Amino acid sequence: MTNNVHELYRYPVKSMGGELCKTITLGEAGIPGDRAWAVRDEERGGIRGGKRFAGLMQCSARYLDEPASTGSSPAEITLPSGQKIMTDNEDAGAAISETLQSEVTVWPLLPADALEHYTRGAPLSDDLETELRSIFARNPDEPLPDLGAFPEELMTYESPPGTYFDAFPIMFMSRQSLASMGRLHPEGEFDVRRFRPNILIDVDGEGPFPEQNWIGKQVKIGEAVLKVELTCPRCVMTTHGFDTLPKDPTIMR
Repeated sequence: MTNNVHELYRYPVKSMGGELCKTITLGEAGIPGDRAWAVRDEERGGIRGGKRFAGLMQCSARYLDEPASTGSSPAEITLPSGQKIMTDNEDAGAAISETLQSEVTVWPLLPADALEHYTRGAPLSDDLETELRSIFARNPDEPLPDLGAFPEELMTYESPPGTYFDAFPIMFMSRQSLASMGRLHPEGEFDVRRFRPNILIDVDGEGPFPEQNWIGKQVKIGEAVLKVELTCPRCVMTTHGFDTLPKDPTIMR
């Protein structure tokens, strides 16, 4: 069996397109600069991502210089119009609001004890099941994902306080899983950009979906050792159209 790191990704702004990295540093808090910025919904409250604002995925972000090991170093955002603006520019919120046609503000990471900042905003639906089916792109006859393995604090907060991760600081997947999904549904474009991993691994000899064999085990990448907690429950973001990829609800199917 041979495992090789194929590509490395970092996403400076939550739910925006990210950047391909030649090298990364892995620590307990993930990759420095990864999801170091996010937008706040000023209409319904709460830090939000592509589940709420699909237009965020039409934007991309990159660092002009390597980010600091902690905190939120400024990153450059490119809007669908081609306009470029820095995350710490006082006009960034207005520019993104115009793109999304909703009022948002742009925020760096705040300390973990700023609990009000990380508290979930008002849902779009008063019915919890309807809300969850919209978030996870599930049809009425399809089961919702089991969220029991997620940290309990995510019932109250949009992300673990002090971070803008959905739950965990690192997500990886294999090229073999992408290829397997493509074989099962050749009409779909199973492009790595839809799935937003930090680490794309090339695995030889572990079947069509090799990552599923690693749940609960440890994976060594370079000098870092990662504990594999769970399969990532995928959401509606994988179906959105952006860049050269079309909107495609069948990706979730």
